[in-house]
Amino acid sequence: MHRIVVALRRLAAAAVLPTLALAAAAPAVRAQHLLVYMDDDQANHLKAYGLTYGALKDGLKAEWLLNYRGGSFLLPDTPELRRRAALTGVSYEPLDDGTLAGVRSEVAGGNMDAVVLEKAPKIAIYTPPKSPPWDDAVTLALTYAGIEYTTVWDDEVLRGELSKYDWLHLHHEDFTGQLSKFYLAYRGAPWFAEQVQRNLAQARQEGFANVPGLKKAVADGIRQFVERGGFLFAMCGATETLELAVAGHDVDIAGTFSDGSPVDPDADAKMEWERSFAFRNAHVEQSPLINSMSDIDGHQVNVPGRRQPLGAFTLFAFSAKFDPVATMLVQDHRSVIPDFYGVTTSFTKGTLKPAVRVLAFEEGAPWVKYIHGDYGKGSWTFLGGHDPEDPQHSIGNPPTDLSLHPNSPGYRLILNNVLFPAAKKKPLKT
Repeated sequence: MHRIVVALRRLAAAAVLPTLALAAAAPAVRAQHLLVYMDDDQANHLKAYGLTYGALKDGLKAEWLLNYRGGSFLLPDTPELRRRAALTGVSYEPLDDGTLAGVRSEVAGGNMDAVVLEKAPKIAIYTPPKSPPWDDAVTLALTYAGIEYTTVWDDEVLRGELSKYDWLHLHHEDFTGQLSKFYLAYRGAPWFAEQVQRNLAQARQEGFANVPGLKKAVADGIRQFVERGGFLFAMCGATETLELAVAGHDVDIAGTFSDGSPVDPDADAKMEWERSFAFRNAHVEQSPLINSMSDIDGHQVNVPGRRQPLGAFTLFAFSAKFDPVATMLVQDHRSVIPDFYGVTTSFTKGTLKPAVRVLAFEEGAPWVKYIHGDYGKGSWTFLGGHDPEDPQHSIGNPPTDLSLHPNSPGYRLILNNVLFPAAKKKPLKT
């Protein structure tokens, strides 16, 4: 009997030992954290944003390590996140608690900070039902990164449906209702005639006599979205024309071709710049023969004799601990980025409101490239230019293939804005 008991105990011990061995080996198989580094070692910067956004959408917490290795992301180590990273080509480094403690010590001791990302923002893109013959950099970036978004148009804005979303981007729209004055060069093009008719039909459906009236109402709906706490991001001509439409809400700033009446000769004096986000005291371009909206844009790309050459812009180096918001918006693995044209390429310094934060500038130039500010309970960010990887982009050119530019520093600026609303607000250090 004694021999049988001893034998059973030996069998039980033999069965338990492999289990204990597996348990002991488990930490070596999986760490507690994944560091998605964003310096030059990252294989796909753009999809790293999608990986992080996906983690937030799944209810996981993440951290943005500002100014650490290009603005890295810290994610929980899960089999699903490892699988997604492998499928999308995103580089990462597993970290155990001890290694992470060293990272946190480095962050604490330098111009760095850790910001908690809590919830994936609900994203909307204001875009026409049938896209015009040019692409939109933000739509390309979100699609390539794998970040979900919903499209909205004039009717949704006027019905107040922007309240469903946290973050809004504006396709390259002219909110003055003049279709960027493209009639000067494209009035015989079928796509232009189709846009004119579609916008006019939309205006009449919504009860407006003309397109400028419709677009001004839409611009005010966007202004109210920000005022109530929304996050707005815009590029190219949408930046300048949104501001003109908001400040010129009760002023005729559109040419005869678009609303049947000439621009008010006293338009400059009647503009209500206290309603706008970023600009003040701008001069409205009144000539219907000059393809420019105002003197807000410094480069005037479509005006012979005014067009300025492209240079490069520098991202401002902010203090991560004292100015985390601005620091988030400039996270990048490059501090100097080649410039790129757009209907609105840059923003003249003389038209900026005093409270505007300049995020990127061209050394010695009278304009800046990238700006940010608060408005009511929300905030806005404007980036000049059309496509960071296509500096001379023209109507009809094929869309940029981001699989050829997975490490684009210019497109990173766009995606910084997508994750910015996910950040947990923390009290500023004094």
